[in-house]
Amino acid sequence: MAQENDIILIYYEDQPVSFARIEAITPDAKKDWYHIKLLLLQIPVQTVTWILRDVYINGEEFTMGGNRMRLEKIEAPPAESPGTDAKEEDPDASREKGETHRKTPAAEETKVVSLWDRDPKKNK
Repeated sequence: MAQENDIILIYYEDQPVSFARIEAITPDAKKDWYHIKLLLLQIPVQTVTWILRDVYINGEEFTMGGNRMRLEKIEAPPAESPGTDAKEEDPDASREKGETHRKTPAAEETKVVSLWDRDPKKNK
C-alpha cells in the first residue's frame, strides 16, 4: 500500500494528469476506507482529501464523479554512482572496436560541497 510521503501519479480517464505526495492516511469510520490527504504537485500547489478504499490507494481503478481514476505509486530510479555516465559504453566493448577509453581531467577533480556546512553569516 502506498504510504505517507510517497509520490503518486494520478490518472484521469487513463491519462496521467498530476503528481501528488501523500501527506496523511487516516482511517475512516467505515472498514477498509481511508482519508488520504494529497499535496497536488502542480501550479498552484494545493491539498485535497479523498476518501478511498485501501485497494484504490494500492492502484485499483475507481470512479469519482462518474470518471475513471487510478493512483500509481512512483518509484525513484536507482541512483548512479558518482562519476558514471548512463550513456557510457562498456570499456571492454570499446577495446574490441579499437577505441580507447580515458577519463577527462574534470571528472577526476570533481568535488562535493556540503550545503549543510555553509554558514550564511560568514559570507557577509
